[in-house]
Amino acid sequence: MKRERGALSRASRALRLAPFVYLLLIQTDPLEGVNITSPVRLIHGTVGKSALLSVQYSSTSSDKPVVKWQLKRDKPVTVVQSIGTEIIGTLRPDYRDRIRLFENGSLLLSDLQLADEGTYEVEISITDDTFTGEKTINLTVDVPISRPQVLVASTTVLELSEAFTLNCSHENGTKPSYTWLKDGKPLLNDSRMLLSPDQKVLTITRVLMEDDDLYSCVVENPISQGRSLPIKITVYRRSSLYIILSTGGIFLLVTLVTVCACWKPSKRKQKKLEKQNSLEYMDQNDDRLKPEADTLPRSGEQERKNPMALYILKDKDSPEPEENPAPEPRSATEPGPPGYSEVKSTYSPGPEIQTK
Repeated sequence: MKRERGALSRASRALRLAPFVYLLLIQTDPLEGVNITSPVRLIHGTVGKSALLSVQYSSTSSDKPVVKWQLKRDKPVTVVQSIGTEIIGTLRPDYRDRIRLFENGSLLLSDLQLADEGTYEVEISITDDTFTGEKTINLTVDVPISRPQVLVASTTVLELSEAFTLNCSHENGTKPSYTWLKDGKPLLNDSRMLLSPDQKVLTITRVLMEDDDLYSCVVENPISQGRSLPIKITVYRRSSLYIILSTGGIFLLVTLVTVCACWKPSKRKQKKLEKQNSLEYMDQNDDRLKPEADTLPRSGEQERKNPMALYILKDKDSPEPEENPAPEPRSATEPGPPGYSEVKSTYSPGPEIQTK
């Protein structure tokens, strides 16, 4: 009897709780609200290109969702708000003409900038649902890596040198990571091969003959990768250095002797030509002076006694009239002044001289 009474009491209690359980089940279905999923949690974008922040939501309501995208900062930045795909409110200037929303709540960002990098959070709510769905997606924005090159002071190095440095350089690219290769195989830090903290610089300490090889570097970031052309590093033994220096010295000496031998004849030829030009110039001056000397008249004894005769001969603009009788010519044996030819004087002595 007692067992039957206990079973009946438990059954009656269960019947009393049934309505509450039913109500609870009815209320828990709407509490599911909006459920948001995303195929990726991290997206790598490229400067100047587009990135799709893809999400998918589900809801028991058929109403249009209210979608809100924010960029998380110390103070969250609202990217866009919409009802369905219709944008509400005013977009920030840096997002104008760069935003597009899809019916599933996804966001397309165009013409990416470095400032767009960060964590994006989407909130989707529907009027009939009791709570809002949320999802976060991380976006990185980078500049592609340009082709790197290995920079060295010289491609040759002497054995047992204290240090030899190789630098991996590239013009463009953000968030670069560096890897060094020797004959195509990665290099790691060891007692002689030292890498800088960012692995951009490789330093070989106490160079050995085994370091004679091909070296290259690889630079990569989340969106791209670049590999330099291999550079050959040649290691010389110290004994070979003296042979190289002596050979170079002999070659330099032979070159200097050849240049000097070719240069001397040219100097002699130039001096000879200058001398010849000088002689020709002097001959021309002599030829020019001879006619001038021939045209000058030779004066007689009377001309030497009376200097006025020379003055009258030279004064061509005012010659004396030829009415006066000419003096008797000098004899051929009478010497005249050198450099002048004998000419008849046009000078006529005054009456006093004739009477004498």
